Amino acid sequence: MFGILVFTFAFAILSISVLESSSLKYAFAAPSPTSKQTPEDQEIKIDYTLPYPGRILPDSPFWPAKALRDRLLHVLTISPSKIMELSLLCSDKRLAMSKILFERQKPELAFSTLTKGEKYLEQAIKKESEARKKGADTTEFLLKILQASLKHRQVIGEILSIAPEDAKPGIIKIQDYSKNVFNSAREALNSKGIEIPINPFEGDK
Repeated sequence: MFGILVFTFAFAILSISVLESSSLKYAFAAPSPTSKQTPEDQEIKIDYTLPYPGRILPDSPFWPAKALRDRLLHVLTISPSKIMELSLLCSDKRLAMSKILFERQKPELAFSTLTKGEKYLEQAIKKESEARKKGADTTEFLLKILQASLKHRQVIGEILSIAPEDAKPGIIKIQDYSKNVFNSAREALNSKGIEIPINPFEGDK
C-alpha cells in the first residue's frame, strides 16, 4: 500500500511537470471588435448541447490540478468504451472553455485549450474504433459523436468570428479534427446501414 501511494504521488508530480512544460505558447494580436457571426451560421441548428465547463478554467490558478485529474482518469480507465466517453466529455468542455477564453480576450490560452480539446475529440473516435473491433456495440456513441463533431464545427465557426485575425488560420486548421471525426463516424454508421443526419456544412470546404 505504501508503495502504491508513493508511486501515485510521484506520478502526480511528474504529470504536473509535464503539463507545465508542454503548455503551448502563442502570441496573437487583439481581436477585431467588428467581427460578427454571419446570419447563415446563426440559422444552423445542431441537436447537441455542450456540457457545462465548470468554474475552473485554464486561466485559473487551480487549473493544473483539474487538468491533472483528467489525465489520471484517462490513465486509470482501461475500457475503450469508457475512455471514448471520457475523451468526448473532455473535448466538449474544452471547446466551451475555449470560447469563453476568446470572449475574455485571452486568445493565446484559448487557442491552446481549443487545440487540446479537439485532440481529445480525435482520441474519442479512435477509442470507439478499438471498442468496435473488440465486439462492442458503439452505434449509440457513433450517433452521439457525429452530432458532437457538427457542434464543434459550429462553435469553432463562432470562435472564428471573435478571434484575432492572426489566430484564424490556425483555428481553421483545427477544424480538420471535427471534419475527420465526422467522416469516420459517418463511414462506421454507413457500414451498419444506419441513416445519418444531414451535414449542414457539407459545402464548406
